Amino acid sequence: MIEKTVLLEDTNPQDLYGSNNRYLNLLKSFFPKLKITARGDKIKINGDDQIVEQFEEKLNLIIRHLQLYNSISENQIERIVMEDGREVAKTYAEIDDVLVHGSGGNLIKARTLNQKRMVKAVNENDMLFAIGPAGTGKTYTGVALAVRALKNKEVKRIILTRPAVEAGENLGFLPGDMKEKLDPYMQPLYDALRDMIHHEKLQYYLETKVIEIAPLAFMRGRTLDHAFVILDEAQNTTHSQMKMFLTRMGKHAKFIVTGDATQVDLPRNQGSGLKEALRILRNVKGISIVELDDKDVIRHPLVKDIIHAYDKEEKKS
Repeated sequence: MIEKTVLLEDTNPQDLYGSNNRYLNLLKSFFPKLKITARGDKIKINGDDQIVEQFEEKLNLIIRHLQLYNSISENQIERIVMEDGREVAKTYAEIDDVLVHGSGGNLIKARTLNQKRMVKAVNENDMLFAIGPAGTGKTYTGVALAVRALKNKEVKRIILTRPAVEAGENLGFLPGDMKEKLDPYMQPLYDALRDMIHHEKLQYYLETKVIEIAPLAFMRGRTLDHAFVILDEAQNTTHSQMKMFLTRMGKHAKFIVTGDATQVDLPRNQGSGLKEALRILRNVKGISIVELDDKDVIRHPLVKDIIHAYDKEEKKS
């Protein structure tokens, strides 16, 4: 006989236990010889060594299901408990190219060849530059990769940053505190996260700084360890900003830099730090560059035609 305590990390106990503990009671019914007591995020198990081990295996698979799909049901719990645990685990490990099961039940996956190249590049390298026009899913795929890494406990936090190029002297005239002034620049990042993480859990992550969304200037002087970091709209960084950001990389970190070199909003006399970085770092081992194009556009079909028309006009001039 042994006693074991399981701590629920990264899982909302209410989601696992169900309303009025109906999921927990169902799970208990499959293990009548165990004494199972749940208190908040701790589950205490008493009983025979082998049965405790079996219960823990099934509990971990149920938690894995919750992390993948953001929900569970009595039928799914019954299936997990009754089926071969190794087969269930194998199924979870072989889920196509799904990156995240979104908050609305949507399957978020790499949908184009170059998005799949982004996934492969992040798996094989610690730093990725994903370059391409609007609508190609650079940021969205990057955020999905970051959320996947967090859910899989490969990193401890996600940091998403953007240069607020329009801020400058006009920022002071915007209403609200600093967060409210900067939030409009960060909105695309919030939008992507809301698609991938349930509202309550996202709020918790933001409040506890597990997920941090901040302007690029706030990165100065920091060392980013055990983090998945995305620099979005990188074409609007200067030389010094880009160098500052890239050198923040700490131990066990993943960096993704996304940008569209054709959409630079910097003053005409200021060069883009992204263009310079691509030229300087192209052959550095451990850094991958994926270039997306109009074939990767997943917005309205007209976006692809608009990009193509602008490209033709720029080549003329």
